[in-house]
Amino acid sequence: MSMFEVVAILTSLTAIFGYANYRYVRLPPSIGLMALGLIGSLVLLALGRGGVIDPARLTVFVTVIDFDTTLLHGVLGALLFAGALHVDLAQLRRQRALIAALSTAGVVLSTILVGGGVYWLTMALGIPVPLPWCLVFGALISPTDPIAVGAILRKAGVPKSLEVTITGESLFNDGIGVVVFLVLVGIASGSEQLSVGHVTELFLIEVVGGTIFGLVLGWLTTRLLKRVDEYQVEIMLTLAVTTGGFALANRLHFSGALAMVVAGLMIGNSGRQLAMSAITQTRLDDFWELIDAFLNAMLFVLIGVEVVVIEFTGASGLAGVLAIPLVLLARFVSAGIPLSLLARRATSSMRGALPILTWSGLRGGISIALALSLPASGSRATMITMTYIVVCFSILVQGLTVSSLVARVLGRESQTAGAA
Repeated sequence: MSMFEVVAILTSLTAIFGYANYRYVRLPPSIGLMALGLIGSLVLLALGRGGVIDPARLTVFVTVIDFDTTLLHGVLGALLFAGALHVDLAQLRRQRALIAALSTAGVVLSTILVGGGVYWLTMALGIPVPLPWCLVFGALISPTDPIAVGAILRKAGVPKSLEVTITGESLFNDGIGVVVFLVLVGIASGSEQLSVGHVTELFLIEVVGGTIFGLVLGWLTTRLLKRVDEYQVEIMLTLAVTTGGFALANRLHFSGALAMVVAGLMIGNSGRQLAMSAITQTRLDDFWELIDAFLNAMLFVLIGVEVVVIEFTGASGLAGVLAIPLVLLARFVSAGIPLSLLARRATSSMRGALPILTWSGLRGGISIALALSLPASGSRATMITMTYIVVCFSILVQGLTVSSLVARVLGRESQTAGAA
């Protein structure tokens, strides 16, 4: 099967599922598309086991997609750029201390808490996973997914300052999460020895290098945008950022994710103010909203379809279910500590933020992509199964109930403020 045929099938499935969700299911687009993809895959698996279709061909199709490469080294750049393009940099600066704490210390603390909990959990279930690999699982499941978070928050009615905090954290914590993940995978697989020098070098190359690369890329693109007044050319320049820029960042071993976030923030703020006409701003926003919606839709369909290659067993499935409250508890603690320490700097609109931060910290395609990129080991299948179960719960359950939680928490806070 050619790559064009794979893309054609995925595009057609995305359009069909999108239509079915809009007309009949009426769930939020990202949740509905994932649910329909998941249901469709389960139906096909049942037909395969019943001998109606050849299950091997379905597995080959999903394997050809290569989910981790497609996301981590493909569409992720465009999705992050589109998400950062509409973030208000002034509001982001006002919450910078909390965002920095959540996306660094929060990720590391969550990794330790989840890793330790999963170690005892798998021991109790009789499927022991070595502690280093448990910490790897903690690293891949701890960063919140900017793609899933952005798709849900826009409709949840979260106060703007809190929305910016959650979005900003999810945009930036991937760089930290990937560095922690890479270090721990090297240690767990025996290819790397833990040293301060190695971790510092990796951090500087990935995070600092990616940030500087994004600044340079954003500055250069803004300069080019100032010299033209033709929206087609200007849109093509932003496309070059998310394709050529993302590929070059990864080739240089910088964090392409961070580079796209920083470039998107610069172009979406200073570039919009200094280098774009009103018609260019409108056309650019319309174009990237469409790209964002399409790629988001395709990604969530892919997450649903990916169930075909997940090896579920009773013990690993139970471990995945029990990991859900563990991940939520780790999120509660790792978000609660920075929030309490920085409470004096938080605005009144951050009251009641902890339950919202905890429940809206969705895991998504990035966690699955990292899990699928794991090297062969005796624990790989268990970790992939656990990741998939946590991600499905996160998007389908947390994603569906974020709006009601926000309304309940904010309603309670307003009543408390009124009584005071």
